[in-house]
Amino acid sequence: MISRRTFVTKKDDILSFDAGNDTDKLIELHNRVIMNTYARVPGIVLSHGKNAAVFDLKGTEYLDMGAGIAVNALGHNDAGLVKTIAEQSAKLIHTSNLYYNAPAIRLAQQLIGNSALDKVFFANTGTEANEGALKFARKHGLQSSPDKYEIVAFTHGFSGRSMGALSVTHKSKYREIYGPLVPGIKFATYNDIESMRAAIGPNTCGVIVEPVQGEGGLEAATPEFMQALAEQCKKNNALLIVDEVQCGLGRTGELWAHERLGVKPDIMTLAKPLAGGMAIGAILVRDHVAGCINPGDHGTTFGGSPLVTQAGLYVFQKIVQPAFLEEVRAKGRHLKARLQAIADSDAGRSIKEIRTVGGLFVGIEFDHAVKDLVNFAVAAPNHVFFISAGDNTLRLCPPLTISTKDLDRACDVIEAYLKKYNQQSKKQ
Repeated sequence: MISRRTFVTKKDDILSFDAGNDTDKLIELHNRVIMNTYARVPGIVLSHGKNAAVFDLKGTEYLDMGAGIAVNALGHNDAGLVKTIAEQSAKLIHTSNLYYNAPAIRLAQQLIGNSALDKVFFANTGTEANEGALKFARKHGLQSSPDKYEIVAFTHGFSGRSMGALSVTHKSKYREIYGPLVPGIKFATYNDIESMRAAIGPNTCGVIVEPVQGEGGLEAATPEFMQALAEQCKKNNALLIVDEVQCGLGRTGELWAHERLGVKPDIMTLAKPLAGGMAIGAILVRDHVAGCINPGDHGTTFGGSPLVTQAGLYVFQKIVQPAFLEEVRAKGRHLKARLQAIADSDAGRSIKEIRTVGGLFVGIEFDHAVKDLVNFAVAAPNHVFFISAGDNTLRLCPPLTISTKDLDRACDVIEAYLKKYNQQSKKQ
């Protein structure tokens, strides 16, 4: 008889590797056991965080101007969120969606009560939320015609990395190695009304659009474009899907990024900041969409768990407060003014554009790549984490609770780098 473990290899060299809290050894172990899908910041293993700061195992403090890619809206280690998670963990963590749970119902109540949508489906990520939204659009369209399955997306848009979400993500470097992707996808030019109208027709079941493009350099949709888009969707009985995974939930200083645009979406997707760092996604839909979805049409094992939705309820009830949002807007004005002052100075002559619709979501486009700026910022004595949005754009999306003092610190580092860059350019 063949042993059950005949084909299972126990790797003693891996299991016996004791990295402890040694940074170099942990990174060595990481490289041996974790897939190489991210170009991580070298030489740093993070240990803990507080407010807008994170600390590595050596105790070095870093200002986090990326907030876990626009996730940690309340900063790191918010005391109330930690307490909420601990208390809910002691009660009930997971049940599956075969049963009702109170935290999910209460979070859904708040999301629906504070939006123009009617029903919620909880997922685990933004990618999952967008994937589900595409499925709902297809189901809705196929009720009208078997040919009504086309989906329109936009240039420079990013919706995720699973096959459906990837199919409506524009950048070729993400797409080309995984083809063929989902058929029936068209791309129109973002903010181009004529291009959009040409792409949407009788066979279009849905259109997915970001009010502010996160990965796309923080380009913002204009009200004229979005209103024309909503009109074209209505004309063709196509669902308007607004992707607020990154730009929603207070990031722009408004609860929803589409509020300034004068449109009412059929579907809205959320994720990143909703549970303050815990994995969550949400699809909000209007009744005419919810009405065509039946039990078994879509599902999730972990989505809407008591633990993550209780965390989400705590975070949402903080963000939704008018005083909180006004503070985000005020900090956004302060940040924009500081950056504009740099751009107007001799140091900022390589800044091409500062993009923001308000709040703490800012893109700074340069006439050169930002990789060296990011590396300069993280190194001593600066110790600031920045992230990019494409090769030439710096993306600022710090915790919404960040202080103006920390915003000034980040701006000082940008200015210091630009002065150094200009000096080096003169020598060349």
